[in-house]
Amino acid sequence: MRLDDCARVSEIRVRGWQSAYRGLMPQSYLDALSLTEDAERRRTRFAQGDGSVVNLVAEQVGQVVGWAAHGPYREGGHRTSDAELYALYVDPARIGTGVGRALLTEAVRRTTADGHRRMYLWVLRANTRARTFYTHAGFHPDGTEEPSEVNGVPVPEVRYVIDF
Repeated sequence: MRLDDCARVSEIRVRGWQSAYRGLMPQSYLDALSLTEDAERRRTRFAQGDGSVVNLVAEQVGQVVGWAAHGPYREGGHRTSDAELYALYVDPARIGTGVGRALLTEAVRRTTADGHRRMYLWVLRANTRARTFYTHAGFHPDGTEEPSEVNGVPVPEVRYVIDF
């Protein structure tokens, strides 16, 4: 990923949330997501990054169509020796075309090349599409759940893991 990819990555992320989380989160929250604010946050994080977070983009015909980010697993505010998939989003028009699988495969490849023994990720408990995707890729829930809420609505997350 390059700094000039941030606007497109934010578009994919925001549209991905609005598509994937429809009916799982308050619609008012999803409608209020701002492409401009997300892109600015993304540019700032990207420019200030210390290299520990790996941002990957998938391109088709010169256009960014997906984004994934991974790095050290964070537990209790501290980094561990394990890895975490922080984000994986695909342009909603390209879901089911292999873009997400390619990004996940590359994130896993880089994680194992860096010597990590496992990779974690968090997914909304009610997001059955994503949970099925990760299960098919070899991840499985490890029994850990995190309560979370958006605008007063519970949206609990489930932790998935894959061991290498």
